Amino acid sequence: MSRPQRIVLLRHGESEGNTDDTVYEREPDHALRMTRKGHQQAVEAGERLRELFGEEHISAYVSPYRRTLQTFRELRLDPGRVRIREEPRLREQDWGNWQERGDVRLQKAYRDAYGHFFYRFAQGESGADVYDRVGSFLESLHRSFEQPDHPPNVLLVTHGLTMRLFCMRWFHWSVAEFECLSNPGNGEFRVLRLGADGRYRLDRPFERWTTPESYDLDDRAD
Repeated sequence: MSRPQRIVLLRHGESEGNTDDTVYEREPDHALRMTRKGHQQAVEAGERLRELFGEEHISAYVSPYRRTLQTFRELRLDPGRVRIREEPRLREQDWGNWQERGDVRLQKAYRDAYGHFFYRFAQGESGADVYDRVGSFLESLHRSFEQPDHPPNVLLVTHGLTMRLFCMRWFHWSVAEFECLSNPGNGEFRVLRLGADGRYRLDRPFERWTTPESYDLDDRAD
């Protein structure tokens, strides 16, 4: 098995949906484009990634959404050193079809109150659904490590929630821990580095917006 030295998780650059929530009434989520600022964020991320990867080869997996594909192109990685695959399991949490602005805001408020992991959008997915498909992707990723010529770098170009759920699945974080974490900013990335002890560690933590609520496994109803 040839495990990579680095697994890099990159969030797409700023998109139309990040700046105008009425766009979901007119455009499918998967078709939203990056803004001018988003393109610049991706270019700057590419500069940092090219320095990180150096002359090494990369196995890249990209969400099939327009904004993630645009982000990958703006990274300007050497095509001779990158093996790229479009990976639908890394897509954004599905909201389901077009959405009215008022309904989007209402469902987000419900999700904040109910919990991001368990709340299911009316026509879409819950965070738990995304967790399950990320787990399926991880099984495929681990099988790819069995290739003797597997590149020393893996790059995932994806979405903020998916990044957090990937790390939750990889590091076996609890639901309570996941719920307290914030998405990284647009164009930001996190690196899982392989240590001398054979374990991966996150280069820097996700920011927290609250303290995790803990549950006792022995809790009993009164």
